[in-house]
Amino acid sequence: MIQQVENKQRQNMIKPGATIGLLGGGQLGRMIALAGRAMGYRFATMDPTEDSPSGQVSDRQVVAAFDDVEGARQLAAMSDVITYEFENVDADVARTLEASSYVPQGSRLLRITQNRIREKTTIESLGIPVAPFRVVTDADELRQAVRELGLPAVLKTATGGYDGKGQWVLRTEGECGGAFSTLAAWGTELIVEAFIPFVKELSVIAARNPAGEIAVFPTAENVHVENILHLSIVPARAEADVLAKAEEIARQIVEKLDVIGLIAVEVFLTADGEIYVNELAPRPHNSGHYTMDACVSSQFEQHVRAICNLPLGSTRLLSPVVMVNILGEHLLPVLAKLDSLPPACKLHLYGKQESKPKRKMGHLNVVADSTEQALTIIEKLGIWGKVEK
Repeated sequence: MIQQVENKQRQNMIKPGATIGLLGGGQLGRMIALAGRAMGYRFATMDPTEDSPSGQVSDRQVVAAFDDVEGARQLAAMSDVITYEFENVDADVARTLEASSYVPQGSRLLRITQNRIREKTTIESLGIPVAPFRVVTDADELRQAVRELGLPAVLKTATGGYDGKGQWVLRTEGECGGAFSTLAAWGTELIVEAFIPFVKELSVIAARNPAGEIAVFPTAENVHVENILHLSIVPARAEADVLAKAEEIARQIVEKLDVIGLIAVEVFLTADGEIYVNELAPRPHNSGHYTMDACVSSQFEQHVRAICNLPLGSTRLLSPVVMVNILGEHLLPVLAKLDSLPPACKLHLYGKQESKPKRKMGHLNVVADSTEQALTIIEKLGIWGKVEK
C-alpha cells in the first residue's frame, strides 16, 4: 500500500548511474547492492573485513572500521548518496558525513535506535505502547524495578545486544544480583522491561522517501528459535484488524520520526489483541527477506528507491511465502540437497567466508499456494526439524 503525495516537487533525485555508498558490508548491504545494480546504480562499501559480502558485489570497498572518520570520508568522496545497512554503524561518523555529503537517513534515527533507552522513550513519547520499563544503575535499583514491574522481567543492555545476546530473563528476585553483574560488564547502561505475554511476534517494514511518499509491506509473523529469527510467515496468521493496526503503527512511526529509507517495526501481539512495539531497525530487515521472491518490489529495491527519492514501488504480495534462515549448522545440509530442492524454493546465500553455528549464512524463500504448504515443504527437507504450523 503506497501513500502518494500530490504536487510535491521531487528534489534530490539520485538517478541510475550514480554511486551509492554503503556504511557496512554485511548481507543486507550485499542485497541492497544486488537490487540497486539491477536498477543501474554503482556501489561503494566501507567495512573492516576485506572481501565482505557487500564488497564482493560492489564496485569498490574501503577497508576501514565503522568508527573510522577518514575511511568514511574516502567512501563519501566516491559516492553520490550514502546509506547504512545496519544500525551499529557509528552515529558520530554518520553525523560527520551529513555536514559534507548527502545522507538522507541522517544520524538522528540511527542514534535513537542504537540505544534501547532512547528508543523506548521515543516510541512512548509518540503515544505508541511499549513494554513498561525502568532504567537501573545498580542491583538494588533492579530489585526495586522488578517489584514494580513484576516477574518475569527482562534485563537488557542499552546498546550492543542482538539475537538474544545482552539479555537476561529474570524469573526470581534472587537472580537480580548475578544478572546485573553479568550485563554491567558490557560497559553500557541497563534497562529492565516487563515481560509481555505475547502470542505472536509480528513485524512491519515501511518505507518513506524525501518526497513524502510512504509504502508499507504486508505484515510478517515471526518465529524465533534460541532468540534468532527462524521463520517469517506471510500472510501473517492474525486477524485482519490486527494486521491493519500493526501497519498503522508502522505508518505513524515513519511519519512522526521523519524516516527516510526503510524501517522495520517489531511488535508483540497479546491474546487480547493488544500490540506493543518491541524494537525498531532503520534499515532492511531479516523478516523482510520474503519480499525478494513474493512481492512486486523487494525491500532492498524499495530502500534504494527511497534513499534516491524515486517513486516507491508496489508492495503487493504476489504469493504466500515462508522465509527460513540458513544458519551455519544448516549450510552443509542445504548444499547437500541442492539437486533436490523443490521448485518452490528460492535460495539466497550471503558469500560469507566462514560458516559458524548460529551465524546467518543465507535464507530460503518458499513460495507456495499457502503458508501451510510452504511450512510442509520446509519440514520435509529435514534440515530444520519440526516447524511450527
